[in-house]
Amino acid sequence: MQYIHGGDIYSRRIKIDFSANINPLGTPPEVIAAARDSMDRIGHYPDSSCRRLIHALSEYERLSERYFICGNGAAELIFNAVQALLPKRALLAAPAFLEYEQALRTVGCRISHWIAQRENGYRITEEFLTYITPETDIIFLCNPNNPTGALLEPQLLERIIRKCRQTRTMLILDECFLDLTTEHKKRTKTQEVQNGNTNLLILKAFTKQYAMAGLRLGYAVSANGELLEKMKGIRQPWSVSIPAQEAGIAALGQREYLRKSVELITQERKFLSDGLKQAGCQVYDGTANFLFFESRPDLWEKCLERGILIRDCSNYQGLSKGSFRIAVRGRQENLCLLQALEEIGSNIVP
Repeated sequence: MQYIHGGDIYSRRIKIDFSANINPLGTPPEVIAAARDSMDRIGHYPDSSCRRLIHALSEYERLSERYFICGNGAAELIFNAVQALLPKRALLAAPAFLEYEQALRTVGCRISHWIAQRENGYRITEEFLTYITPETDIIFLCNPNNPTGALLEPQLLERIIRKCRQTRTMLILDECFLDLTTEHKKRTKTQEVQNGNTNLLILKAFTKQYAMAGLRLGYAVSANGELLEKMKGIRQPWSVSIPAQEAGIAALGQREYLRKSVELITQERKFLSDGLKQAGCQVYDGTANFLFFESRPDLWEKCLERGILIRDCSNYQGLSKGSFRIAVRGRQENLCLLQALEEIGSNIVP
């Protein structure tokens, strides 16, 4: 299968990876220590129910333990949800994370796309609501969106949630990047789970916010107990390893680390955005730990020649050559990228 994501540092010699949206502070030492200290127990099977981890998540999210399921990254849970629901018709807003469509195609689901327009900053608009009908079995939305970093307008998201309840459409809301924004407490929809909304499943992951991509750990919350039980029946029984579970428990205690992360990302995103604009790129407003922009079509290749890997977004539905995404890194790495763009000349080619 063709590799369709960022983070492929194995095929080429890469000095700096801007293609994967990982916390620029790196993995907390406490998380590394927890994973390392668990290695003397890897002769045993992991707890397939992730009980200690779910207890910690329950306290972190302030939700009952019965609402949780853990998986080998959010990606596994995306596939589990689709396999549990077996939807016949899906609606996807584009551009969006490619894994949604990939999972839906494994069950032969018919997919309709609502394409966000460039003139609207690739944001979802009110028009999206008209595409939700009683025939729509499932919708995936990413908030903030990947690759654009745009947050959904709160009122619009509320209307989408209400419309999905009316049409009995399952809404899979991906909040994997939300905790790295300044508005995560106001924007999360976990309260909908607390209120008993059974047409909603919220995805979250440790991957980005704690820089744990190599350990693979994600979770989902939903008030739909039947769906969660089906997902547990489909999921591999030991998909979450002992080191991953222990690292996750340790990560949930890193509140100060998260505060510093959001502060750094906010500061460096503005620095990068200003630098990209000065270099002649078209930068789109976003709030996540990455930036979406347009530049010369061969920028990916030119950066790669300098050992810098950025995300070419031309394989996203609704985007074309010249669309890129870069992670927000630390100041020195960000300076290296901006210097490379100055050398290359990154003005958009008409």
